[in-house]
Amino acid sequence: MFTLLKKSIISWLLRKSPLPEYPLSDFERIRYEIKPCDVVLVEGRSRVSNVIKLITQSSWSHAALYIGRIHEVEDIELREQLCKYYTGSPDQQLIIESELGTGTAVRPLTEYEGEHIRLCRPRGLAYQDAQKVVNYSIRQLGLPYDVRQIFDLARLLFPWVILPRKWRSSLFREHAGDTTETICSTMIAEAFGEIQFPILPLIKRREDDSIQLYRRNPRLCTPSHFDYSPYFDIIKYPFIDFSSHSSHRLLPWSGRGNLTEAEAAQYVRPPSEEDDPSSNEPTASAEELAAESEAAPADVLRDVEIDSQIIR
Repeated sequence: MFTLLKKSIISWLLRKSPLPEYPLSDFERIRYEIKPCDVVLVEGRSRVSNVIKLITQSSWSHAALYIGRIHEVEDIELREQLCKYYTGSPDQQLIIESELGTGTAVRPLTEYEGEHIRLCRPRGLAYQDAQKVVNYSIRQLGLPYDVRQIFDLARLLFPWVILPRKWRSSLFREHAGDTTETICSTMIAEAFGEIQFPILPLIKRREDDSIQLYRRNPRLCTPSHFDYSPYFDIIKYPFIDFSSHSSHRLLPWSGRGNLTEAEAAQYVRPPSEEDDPSSNEPTASAEELAAESEAAPADVLRDVEIDSQIIR
């Protein structure tokens, strides 16, 4: 009974809203440019994604690690382990991610075709270090998703005036690294921690004027931290590329199109529809024009005839 209820709740949380008619990202360009160890940020569309966005105050609700194709994994044993979890085409580009209801799994990059995604590329990462990051993520395959950590993070982010200090979780202070469960950004942060690669470290100045870095607890890492990090280059490939136009004014901002009620509440209508006062005035029918023409003087008739031609 409990298992059935748990599955029902997870299914409800993972239900997604429809994809937009036109994506914000050029997926084909991303597939061509992506490199192993790139972090893929996703603006999720599910209910649990909306919860994560609210908790982290960011539009990015999910992160995945791109590991390349199967033959790009150097370690033979880990390559064989990867094949146990992924039996698809060897030419597929693969990501490793942790997801509610599934745990840590390997999937093709095409799972996020049509989604709004962004690449975060670790700056100056050596090839061997990149392999170590990939190897760590492969070893995490099969671990369950840590649902409790989402709620712990939520409690941690609430101010004490709202939530008493004693209610705040001690997970991050006393048990860091003990649990075998994980979430998407935690797994990736731990993978980069294996090579001491910084994400958002604490920077302190010593007495001798040197700099000391402190690695952030990976269990406090969220998808947005990769976006904010100065050690990751942000790579965007928008669906409409501004670089192909000499001016943004050449983009099709003006014109007429059908908007849903929800879209009309969020987006500005083209100037041709808003700024022209006549666009809001009712158009006279042919019968009304004919009735007016019977009693109108000759000069008025001439003006009405011109107007009717413009309307037609």
